[in-house]
Amino acid sequence: MRGILAAVFVTFLVGGAHAGPIVGGSVTPSMPKQGDTMVVVEASVSNQAFQSWVEKFQRRARGMGIRATVLTEAFQGVRYNADVVRKDRNQSEFTKQIWDYLDTAVSSTRVRNGKRAMSKHIRTLKAIEAQYGVEAEVVAAVWGLESAYGTFRGKENVIEALATLAFDGRRGRFFERQLIAALRILQSGDVAPRKMTGSWAGAMGHTQFIPTSYQSFAQDHDGDGRRDIWSDDPGDALASTAHYLKQHGWTKDQPWGVEVTVPKGFDYAQAGVRIKKSPAQWARLGVRDVKGGKVANHGRASILLPAGARGAAFMIFDNFHVIERYNTADAYVIGVGHLSDRLVGGPKLKSGWPRDDRNPAFREKQEMQRLLTSRGFTTSGVDGIIGPNTISAIRRFQTSVGMVPDGYASFEILKRLR
Repeated sequence: MRGILAAVFVTFLVGGAHAGPIVGGSVTPSMPKQGDTMVVVEASVSNQAFQSWVEKFQRRARGMGIRATVLTEAFQGVRYNADVVRKDRNQSEFTKQIWDYLDTAVSSTRVRNGKRAMSKHIRTLKAIEAQYGVEAEVVAAVWGLESAYGTFRGKENVIEALATLAFDGRRGRFFERQLIAALRILQSGDVAPRKMTGSWAGAMGHTQFIPTSYQSFAQDHDGDGRRDIWSDDPGDALASTAHYLKQHGWTKDQPWGVEVTVPKGFDYAQAGVRIKKSPAQWARLGVRDVKGGKVANHGRASILLPAGARGAAFMIFDNFHVIERYNTADAYVIGVGHLSDRLVGGPKLKSGWPRDDRNPAFREKQEMQRLLTSRGFTTSGVDGIIGPNTISAIRRFQTSVGMVPDGYASFEILKRLR
């Protein structure tokens, strides 16, 4: 796992529990439909098997140093959570287009709420910036995307969610590792079991740390002896996020990226994270900021075209890749970066997007890779992931048919291949 959530979520909408309120009150039971009975029986059988798994897991956990009293308290009332499994299995194979994601991630509402949150917590954020060297607006932007500034931190019992997912087995080893880490957090006394809540996948607190990341990076900012990322006071969570970014190489006063324009006739083979040049070298190739000026020297940089030649272009610096350690999706990184700019008065993105384009589904991306390879443009595998090899293959195909060779895996490419 490269970042905090990258191994957990497969869509662009990552991080943030976004759990709605739980409505209490009496409910009049109704007669089950034919399919409902099977669901109840299946849940009952699953819970019996789950409780057997829990007993075996607890023996393993005791062997790893988790005290019996911690296990007893942590698993009190814990049952197989079928809703968690449904959420894990029903993640859509379709991903949002980057412009749709950014419309939400950097909406006027999120910017406005972020400015209010920063104003309310400015002393804490500035103290964190001074201690860790990560700008207040960057920490606030992560906070804004992960939990809407603490509004949606998740209400799932983390022990129950992680135990259910570990038992379910699809990513059993990963979730069992997270479960052990969560138990160690409880054993350390940082939080009580019933207050350890989070998303259905076990991400916790204001900035949605998974347990292993909490163990490595959580901070006690207020000095009360606990690293409480669940508290209504976001200080510990925000300090933990700053510490995480610092430990992964954040450079203060370096932008994550700058929106740029590329000249007509630009060699799109020069775009991509594998190629780095100084801003002066990019300037000699005709790359300019959106005002027509040369980009200042913030170190070596790459040109990123997340929607190909028809969309916005960015000159990205090392801090872009630091945010990637939180979540690897380009849309997320640009969302955090652009939101951080907007929170301190930066402008909206100037370039448009190819909003008429549809993002291929996962299976369609696999089909694209198969068709490219069958035509002699090898993608070095069929995995549905549009990585450097697939981008290179797309560019070569585009060149062969007279298209702009931007390497963008559009639905139009798939139609041409078909």
